[in-house]
Amino acid sequence: MTLLSQLLQTKGQEVYAVAPETTVYEALAVMADKNIGAVLVLDKGRVAGIFSERDYARRVVLQGKASRDTAVAEVMTAEVVYARPSLSVEKCLALMTEKRFRHVPVLDDEDQLLGIVSIGDVVKAMLAKQQIIINHLEDYIHQ
Repeated sequence: MTLLSQLLQTKGQEVYAVAPETTVYEALAVMADKNIGAVLVLDKGRVAGIFSERDYARRVVLQGKASRDTAVAEVMTAEVVYARPSLSVEKCLALMTEKRFRHVPVLDDEDQLLGIVSIGDVVKAMLAKQQIIINHLEDYIHQ
């Protein structure tokens, strides 16, 4: 079983984040530059929210707001679902599927940010694990 702590060690713990007062336009520029679908919103080092492409579409575009004049804090998802590093990638995928989101911050027991994982990271880790199992089974069969 692969844990999120192991996944973060493999993929890295780099997190792209913006401040609550950052404009939506600036947040989108970060997302485009880093080729990511969401940024965390940090206030004094703590997770205050997450801003995703879905937030932009639903809370900015469809509501006719101007991305250059709207602060991320006005349109971010404030109730962030997070995971602990001891959670397995399988359970994380189940959580992401159930709650219908694609990014989850990983926080330690003191709620300090350790990193963020995307659904792509989780699926990639699960596929790698399955490939190892397949290789072992094929080796066993061919012996």
